[in-house]
Amino acid sequence: MRTQVGIVGGGPSGLLLARLLGLAGIESVVLEKRTPEYLRARVRAGLLEQDTVDLLVEAGIGERLKRERLIHDGVEIAFDGRRHRLDLRGLTGRFVSIYGQAEIQKDLMAAHEASRSHIVYEAEDVGLHGIMTDKPQLRYHKGGQAHEIDCNFIAGCDGFHGVSRQAIPQEVIRIYERTYPFGWLGILSDTRPVNHELIYCNHERGFALCTMRSVTRSRYYLQVPADEDEADWPDERFWSELKRRIPADAAAGLETGSAIEKSVAQLRSFVAEPMRHGRLFLAGDAAHIVPPTGAKGLNLAAADVRFLAEALVAYYESGRTELMDGYSQRCLARVWKAQRFSWWMTMLTHRFPEASAFERRVQMAELGYLVGSRAAQTALAENYVGLPIT
Repeated sequence: MRTQVGIVGGGPSGLLLARLLGLAGIESVVLEKRTPEYLRARVRAGLLEQDTVDLLVEAGIGERLKRERLIHDGVEIAFDGRRHRLDLRGLTGRFVSIYGQAEIQKDLMAAHEASRSHIVYEAEDVGLHGIMTDKPQLRYHKGGQAHEIDCNFIAGCDGFHGVSRQAIPQEVIRIYERTYPFGWLGILSDTRPVNHELIYCNHERGFALCTMRSVTRSRYYLQVPADEDEADWPDERFWSELKRRIPADAAAGLETGSAIEKSVAQLRSFVAEPMRHGRLFLAGDAAHIVPPTGAKGLNLAAADVRFLAEALVAYYESGRTELMDGYSQRCLARVWKAQRFSWWMTMLTHRFPEASAFERRVQMAELGYLVGSRAAQTALAENYVGLPIT
């Protein structure tokens, strides 16, 4: 088989790239190791910057999003038992949207099914070959048979644990990483959200976050040790601990119920440089991971895809290569700004077990400065709603 762009990974990044390329008349084949059912059911992030929404609309999959999303004009920071609202729209003129990643996945899959795009699910043993030549190749197994795809370029959209990044030699790639000494225990429940906007809570027992997927489905998180097992957290224990960490007025109105999903996510900051090697381009989690505190993961991936689609379209339409040559630098400039903000939000809101008494007092002073300074609030809001794409 031959195609113009081979895409490894059928999550939102890979399918969005394939969709944008298809609309521009560029052929692609997507290889995904999971089943469609798994991808549709996977629980992931749900906070979208406006530029991400605009890109999804541009890709022709924004109608349900615009109809069903929740628009948030503000966000709350809670500490010392009190809630403080930051007016995102008033500070920046922009807002964020709540729309689950699983819903984006469904919308993308439906669009590809309608257009009969070439997506191979349950592709096993995917390998990348010849990425430093002008004839790169993807090899994989499906149904016990070996297959090969000749292509001009390969896009690695297969996540942190995927094979694409591993195809870049160790002497070429540089890894920057920080692993945090805690994780997020999260549950999803069919209960009314405790608040119409997110509440980030700094508490002596650890961080908590109140968010949602819709007006009837809530998502809550608790800071827990990195090695915590969700099996040790029956629903009753989770709700009891959440009530301890959120302000009393929020706890009084908290609606509890059975968890329909429960898991522990390790927090890490990770960047791989460069994001291009030969004919291989990395995008999304294959190249970078941010702590979820700043809600930047999916939005960074969407920006990568935008930049890569623009570069490939320029090449196929006019033979221009400057956007491909500048792809890694362009992406990484945005990635590191998001890493800084996500690290800062994590340091601001979490309790680090190794922190000294001095460091805890400084953290409280930082929170106090934030809620008392419009300049500080504006800096947070500008990053939270998303820096301009350049």
